[in-house]
Amino acid sequence: MTKVALFGAGGKMGVRLSLNLAKTDFDVSHIEISDPGKARLKTEVGVEAVDAETGLQGAEVVILAVPDTVIGKVAANVVPTLAAGTMVVILDAAAPYAGHLPEREDITYFVTHPCHPPIFNDESTEAGRKDHFGGVAAQQGVVNALMQGPEEHYALGDAIARAIYAPVVRTYRVTVEQMALLEPGLSETVCASLLVVMREAMDEVVKRGVSYDCARDFLLGHMNILGAVIFDEVEGQFSDACNKAIEFGKPALMRDDWKNVFEMDEIAASIRRIT
Repeated sequence: MTKVALFGAGGKMGVRLSLNLAKTDFDVSHIEISDPGKARLKTEVGVEAVDAETGLQGAEVVILAVPDTVIGKVAANVVPTLAAGTMVVILDAAAPYAGHLPEREDITYFVTHPCHPPIFNDESTEAGRKDHFGGVAAQQGVVNALMQGPEEHYALGDAIARAIYAPVVRTYRVTVEQMALLEPGLSETVCASLLVVMREAMDEVVKRGVSYDCARDFLLGHMNILGAVIFDEVEGQFSDACNKAIEFGKPALMRDDWKNVFEMDEIAASIRRIT
């Protein structure tokens, strides 16, 4: 069995990963330093936490399930102690792209991040429909990047990704730079910002006299059908009135240069702000 050392095993993300890894053949050491984390790990997963020195003994894969803001510090303490050929798995592109990982040519850096379950899906169970984050019951995609290391390590990294984010329907191989375009660029800077604006727009309609339930049903229903057409889920076309509203609405809402958020210097600046 492949020995896996999971750092931050008692955190919110760490517990998710611990529960999924428990369903696999990986031999997992759960590393957690906080007392609340240790208690959570015992209560929710049924395992005891170990210290880093114990957990790293014989580890072939090290997963850093810790916040972006401390990955650099944790990696600086851990990476120099690892045996050559060890794979270090990071769960987000931010710290790797920002250069927060120690330079060491004889280890593998593998970056993986979930797509999260899509809005349009065929989940047939209540648990699946309620699993909005993923990693419990709903199928999701995953993006992987072999940042450095031998090509044959990609298969191991992919297996780790499929285990920790299960159930996984597909994985996509990308570069770390492409993963940074996806997040924070596409998912947070663009998608999250526009969704917040949509919520603020709904609140404005409520403020002007429409009931909350009515406005929410109306907006989410239109998000469903409009999104299905725009994102190729169904064949269809908008009415002339809708197209005219888009023609005049988009420039009223969006700056002409909004796509500059995908320039790599802006992606780098965004990552610096969060790490």
